Formats: sequence, structure tokens, C-alpha cells
Amino acid sequence: MKHRIVVLGAGYAGAFTAGYLARTLHSDDFEIAVVNAEPDFVERLRLHQLAAGHDLPHRPLAEVFAGTGIRLRVARVTDVDVVRRTVTVADGEGIDRIGYDTLLYALGSTAADHGVPGVAEHAFHVAARPSALRLRARLDELGETGKVLIVGGNLTAIEAATEIAEARPGLRVGLVTSGELGGWLGPKARRHLLRSFERFGIAVHEHTEIERVEETKAAAADGSVFAADAIVWTAGFAVHPIAAASGLAVEADGRITVDRQMRSVSHPDVYVAGDSVFVIGENGRPLPMSCASAGFTGTQAAAAIVGDLTGRKIKATALRYVGNHISLGRKDGIFQLVDGAGRAKAGALCGRLAARVKSAIVATSAWAISRPTYGMPTRRHRSATNRERSPEVLTA
Repeated sequence: MKHRIVVLGAGYAGAFTAGYLARTLHSDDFEIAVVNAEPDFVERLRLHQLAAGHDLPHRPLAEVFAGTGIRLRVARVTDVDVVRRTVTVADGEGIDRIGYDTLLYALGSTAADHGVPGVAEHAFHVAARPSALRLRARLDELGETGKVLIVGGNLTAIEAATEIAEARPGLRVGLVTSGELGGWLGPKARRHLLRSFERFGIAVHEHTEIERVEETKAAAADGSVFAADAIVWTAGFAVHPIAAASGLAVEADGRITVDRQMRSVSHPDVYVAGDSVFVIGENGRPLPMSCASAGFTGTQAAAAIVGDLTGRKIKATALRYVGNHISLGRKDGIFQLVDGAGRAKAGALCGRLAARVKSAIVATSAWAISRPTYGMPTRRHRSATNRERSPEVLTA
């Protein structure tokens, strides 16, 4: 009987890891299934562009995984039973349970509402493709007039505000943040950021905490009220409560606690990658939820799965966080390097070159993920239980 590997989520971490496992493990000994709520690979890093009105490449997962032997199930994960080693999924045809021997949990994250009343009912976000499309439809309704309020001061907030302001110059865009906009950046990068906001005409309200959202306004703790025709909530990310409900060991924020090899500390047959994982990086701090972290954790999880199942030495992937790459519309950007302690360095790459570098990184990541058969090896690794009695030559 083949060893069953189930991958939950086909974002940057899940799609990459599934493709790597398909290239590396022998199909006589292993079967790989991927469960994803959408039929397409979604470039989450570019969803603010989609919301603003730009079209993104269409990458159906059925085509991405064609020729790999990976079985794709388009369904929503509703439960993980780590005792019975089953995953419950739901789609248009009903509810089903999928058994696994090894599980890779890569369900990612969504927008965090922090318990603020009205966010779920009235605010838009860009943490998923359906929500980004809803925001796009609302902006289309507004046309060349109306007010858009971005709530948050992190990377997603900055990118959403500048992208919308550039793509739809008739709209009045404002941003409200509980802290200082770009306060974590070095002096050069922050000056560039503020100049960009001024150029786009984005009104900035710092040190203002929103405590209630309604259909056409957001109310702050200090009594301020911000009228808006569309409120975009970009105040951080949260992982799905499925992990905590499953009995996996999790941190206070719901992220799954793992060892250095991305194995769950409570259930070592469960590996984790992407935004759902809590792991300490090389700088002694938890890796942030980011595409870069998805790459590092996905690579390490893939190496650990292959090593554990085939008996090979597990290669260590450096878990580094080197900086923040921020797009400011299509022709401007910032690349802020950080030191070993995660603090911004004085220098930064700013302007058109920074935008081009980020665009190249995003495009390269999507290209690599959407072509998992590229460089497919002619030799694959057998299960540790079959290595002594079976050749490793892949047979057609």
C-alpha cells in the first residue's frame, strides 16, 4: 500500500512543497493529494493589484499539477483529526473524509479583525481572491468619485493604499493606522514612503485606533469618525482556527508550533509551512507571515518529509528574514534590508528599480510554482522500507 501524503493548501508554500515531493519521491511508494479551496493558484502577493483593477495571470491548479501524479481536490477543509489521521472537506457535492499517513498543513492565513465590531459585515480585505474581487467590484461601482479608507499601517495596507490611489486617481484615498506609518523603516525608506503618499494624495491619520466599523464610516477610540464608501481592513493576519481545534500544539495566535524541521511538536506526522507555522528564525525571532517565510518553511518541510520517509539526511534550510519589499503602485517601491536582530538598516533601495526587483521576484516565484515538472529528475527516492529491495530508477 502506498504511503499517503496529503497537502492542505496550494498557495506559495503548499504548491511548492507538493511539486517538490512529486519530483523527488517514487510514485510506486507514495501518493500525493492536494486539497485547495480554489481551482487556481492565487498570487496572494498581488491581490492588492487585482482589487485595484489589474488582471492577474490565470493559473489553474489542474494544469499546474498535470503530469506530476498529484491528485487535486478542490474543496474547503473543515476539520483535521490528528488522532484518526483524517481530513474533512466540503465541496458542492457534500462532505468527505480523506485519510493520510503524512500531512502537510499549509492553509495560510486571512485578515485579522481583532474582534473589532463591524469588520466582518462591512469591511473589505485583500487576503484572499474572492474578497479582493468583491473590493474591485465595489471600486468599479464608485467610478471616479468616492472615498476609500484603508485601516492598517503594515505592508499590505501601504501596498493597497498606493495601488488603489494610482489605479483610480479619481478616488479619495485615506489611511488610518494605530501607530506611525512606516515607523519600522530606516530613515531613507520612510522619507521615500511619505513622499510617495504625498504624491498620490493619500491622507494619513497616525496613532488612531479604529474601534468600530459601519457600512459608510469607521469610528476611532478618540471619537474621530471617518466617512468612507469602501473600508479596506488590512490590520494584520490571522490563521484559521482549524489547527487549534484539531488538537495540534499551537501558540496563542493559533499558529502551529513546530521543531526546526517543521514537524508539529505534538504530532510529528504533521508538517507545517507558510503562514500557519510558528518557528524561530536565525535571528532568534519568530518568522513573520510572508511569502519569503513560505519559501523557507516550505523548503525545510519538503526536505524533512523526504528525509523522514526515505531515510536520507535532512538538509537544513536557513530561516532568514532579510528585509521588507514594498510596492508603491506599479512604478515605485522600497526594499528595506534588516540586520540580524530584525531592525531596519539605514540604507534602502527605493524607486523604480525597487519596483522592478520586486516584480521580478514575484514573477519568478509564480513561474517556478506553476511548473513543478521543470527539471523533473530521472531518479526518485524510494520509501525507507523499500530501499533495500527496490531500485530507485523511475519507470515510465
